[in-house]
Amino acid sequence: MRLGTTEILLILVIALVVFGSSRLSGVGKALGTSIREFKEEVKSTGNAEGGEGNVGKPAGK
Repeated sequence: MRLGTTEILLILVIALVVFGSSRLSGVGKALGTSIREFKEEVKSTGNAEGGEGNVGKPAGK
């Protein structure tokens, strides 16, 4: 099942009505910050453990 342009616009309009424009912008900002922090943590964890080659292996082995 794919979402078309009409469905996405309808979801955005409903979100705007439910949350209001000022609160919706704050939610978007918080979501963007969270995603950015998550990506940084994933990158730093991958670098600290030696890259993707160690995924799923115990740390001491």
